[in-house]
Amino acid sequence: MSAILRDPLLRLRPLRESDIDAIMTVEHRCYEHPWTPGIFRDSLRVGYICWGYFLDQRLVGYAVMSVAAGEAHVLNICTDPEMRGQGLARRLMQRLINQAREREADTVFLEVRVSNRVALGLYESMGFNEIGLRRGYYPAAKGREDAILLAKAL
Repeated sequence: MSAILRDPLLRLRPLRESDIDAIMTVEHRCYEHPWTPGIFRDSLRVGYICWGYFLDQRLVGYAVMSVAAGEAHVLNICTDPEMRGQGLARRLMQRLINQAREREADTVFLEVRVSNRVALGLYESMGFNEIGLRRGYYPAAKGREDAILLAKAL
């Protein structure tokens, strides 16, 4: 286990609207085409599962998932670039999987950019399998990028 995961100042808690500025700081550090504050507000308003890791009050990772009709969809998972490689994303994904089970979902779905080999490796190591390809799914610097569709049976 990495040192960060043992840090007593690291806390996982549900996200709230007052976290949106901090979320946007991380979102802009990680993505060329970030979600808007309105998307995060709407996710919270409609009751999506939204968790964040905080290190001494600083947001260092977060995840958003919807659950309906027996299916869970991971919509966003992000770790601050300074905190990557320390197990936070794995812990966030495990929290989402546990929440999906608690809400009686039978499958968790997500999309990942074909270029994001690190994330793809994480998801595959957690039991996700490729089930399809979404052509031109993500905006990219030069047009659009394909997404690999993954699923994990619960």
